[in-house]
Amino acid sequence: MHSLSMPYFLAAGAVPQFLTESVALIVAGALIAYICFRLKLVPIVGFLLAGVLIGPNALAIVKDQALVDATAEIGVILLLFTIGIEFSLEKLAKIQRLIFGGGMMQVGFSVAATAFVLSAFGVDWKAGIFTGMLVALSSTAIVLKLLADNGETNSEPGQVSLGLLIFQDLAIVVMVLLVPILAGSEGGGLGDIGIALATAGLIIAAVLVITRRVMPKILEAVAMTCSPELFLLTVIAICFGTAYLTSLAGVSLSLGAFLAGLMVSESRFSQHALTETLPLQILFSATFFVSVGMLLDLGFLVQNLPIVVAAVATVLIIKIATTWISVRTLGYATPIAAASALTLGQIGEFSFVLERAGREVGLFPAAAGTAGSQAFIATTVILMVATPLLMRLGSRLSDRIVERRETGSMPDDLETQLADHELDLEDHVIVAGYGRAARSLVRILAGSGIPYVITTLSPDGANEAETEGLPVVRGDASKLFLLTHVGIQRAKMLVIADDNPSTAHRITSVARQQNPTMRIVVRTRYSIDAEELLQAGADEVISEEFESVVQLFGEVLREYRVDAEKIERLEDLARKNGYAAMTSEQLKVENSEFACKPGDDCYDSRTVTIRDGSPAAGMTLGELGLGDRGDLVVKELIRNAAPIDVSPQTTLLPGDELIIAGSTQAFAGNAAKFRAGTAQANIQADGGNAVAVGFASRTADPSREPAIDTEKEYLYQSKADESVCGHLDQIRPVFPSAAGCEECLADGDDWVHLRMCLTCGHVGCCDTSKNKHATAHFREAGHQLMTSMEPGEDWGWCFVDEEYI
Repeated sequence: MHSLSMPYFLAAGAVPQFLTESVALIVAGALIAYICFRLKLVPIVGFLLAGVLIGPNALAIVKDQALVDATAEIGVILLLFTIGIEFSLEKLAKIQRLIFGGGMMQVGFSVAATAFVLSAFGVDWKAGIFTGMLVALSSTAIVLKLLADNGETNSEPGQVSLGLLIFQDLAIVVMVLLVPILAGSEGGGLGDIGIALATAGLIIAAVLVITRRVMPKILEAVAMTCSPELFLLTVIAICFGTAYLTSLAGVSLSLGAFLAGLMVSESRFSQHALTETLPLQILFSATFFVSVGMLLDLGFLVQNLPIVVAAVATVLIIKIATTWISVRTLGYATPIAAASALTLGQIGEFSFVLERAGREVGLFPAAAGTAGSQAFIATTVILMVATPLLMRLGSRLSDRIVERRETGSMPDDLETQLADHELDLEDHVIVAGYGRAARSLVRILAGSGIPYVITTLSPDGANEAETEGLPVVRGDASKLFLLTHVGIQRAKMLVIADDNPSTAHRITSVARQQNPTMRIVVRTRYSIDAEELLQAGADEVISEEFESVVQLFGEVLREYRVDAEKIERLEDLARKNGYAAMTSEQLKVENSEFACKPGDDCYDSRTVTIRDGSPAAGMTLGELGLGDRGDLVVKELIRNAAPIDVSPQTTLLPGDELIIAGSTQAFAGNAAKFRAGTAQANIQADGGNAVAVGFASRTADPSREPAIDTEKEYLYQSKADESVCGHLDQIRPVFPSAAGCEECLADGDDWVHLRMCLTCGHVGCCDTSKNKHATAHFREAGHQLMTSMEPGEDWGWCFVDEEYI
């Protein structure tokens, strides 16, 4: 009878209370998040304010706190699960000094400083440490969102903030284990803490074993079914199942969810899993933040405003001071330390998880009971809302700080010494910053013999350049004394390749004043920054966003044979006038300018790229049945970027581009010419190379001998240099993972054309397969280089640079 009650009430028109409150949660969150979007505030701020508005201490629209808490718990699990997926052991290793050095100092200093301040008010040391753990954590969600929106994720302050946040997210694992010990529910001695840490170590060790040996096989088997429903259910089962099992072992659900994400992160299907679960994570984590806002008692805030303001100020001072000290101790410049400190000035979302865990075992912030929890919640919400303002303040403050790097032997009058001792360079290039783009540029400059010098604030970048014997000066390129030292007045060119817009603006302004005839080129991510940089004195601003649009614009016109000079003029016009030109009459292409008219054969042309390994390679046009008569007519053969004369006796070579004209029906009727046996040919729109459709046999020749020895170590010898491909350092000695395509073999299939990853040894099928497992491996694992494993072939390919290696 009970099981029929819900349908009965629905049929009768009654609305269940839980549905009313769920609708209120979602609608209020969406509306206020939209308002915050219009006000350029992050959605999390909107979720918090929505909770305050509909909670029991305001409009009281939502009264069922148990329902909200249950939904919020799901949000926490999914939030930590997705964070775990985005982690990887490889990523952690790359910035381990910043993570484990700076992060450990920042968390340790914050906990110690908070406990010390509270001890002055007679607070027990256990409660002081617990409160310090709450204060030590910053908001990963808010900070990373704001950095991404501002295009500053790859800036120096952005990278420093990211490293510290990663350690904080790892530290929550240990903190959750320490909460019951600090509360006295599990003893409280050092032995208990050691047991808790050992338990965490054993669990993490078990996760590592499962991560490497079990989880990839499970996800691979499920992915092979090609069922999105089954894949999503499996991923969710891994998330909640692991969280449940770890909770049975006495470890928190949050920790279990994080470990589940870490297990999935090492699978080649990790990004697929993240994509599938992200919408659920957004929905339920939004509920979590709404639930936090519901906890805020506006009456308490008004009645205890002086105490809350004092708490906000104290937390802010502790966070700024401890972060600044930690970053400076690692050798980062003062502007970077200042910007990072203010960026991480808030208390994070995981502190709510920790506070809730403490509340369940009778542990409260500052040992002040429910009043302490309310003060903590009020302080956290205020600092979260203030984070965008704090980040802007940090950026402005760092602009005004006079930077002098601290090294063991650096004298106090460094600025004077640098200004008085200029480098002996003329007509050289100054490369400001040493990020990814600058590294690629420096390789070309070094190989060409063009004189250059690097300036960078990054200790890691400077150390790397010095190790490679490159000319580098440590310091801020926006400072006059440093620019004077690197010969700004005699330089031919300044390139700012990797800095954020505000830093690039400062460097450009100072450099232009000192050398009005020097050419300044700035690379930026977004076109919106171009106008200010041009006004500051840049001669050219290369926007990744806008340049891609211009290239697409040019490619479309080339496809339809608009005159090359006209295309070049239009592209130059677009670059000069920006996006406004794209909608103006200046860029209008008249019909008379098209060499290709509707109805002409150029509309039915295709370009066939002959790939290495195709039977067409080595055959003549006559042998293929192609010539100047028939349904398909050879119009042109491009070899080494130049047209050549053709005849029926012309032999096709790998890399040739064969332009063929004919009707759509003719191409369909002659498709078998490109499907013969294991032939591989890419047919695409005339003039292009980017989009290809392959034709090949799916079944391998049964008489074919296995080409891959999985017991033999393979080290590919590249025929290219770093000027061709910037990823050659990814080549490793590898053992092939299988005698054929891993995924195809697991599916009971086979494929003739095989490719092997030069970084991990994964063997996959080429792009003539409908599955394209070699390319899929690159997209999922991020490994850029592969080689052909066909008998007699010895060529490699870089997916990123699109070059043979």
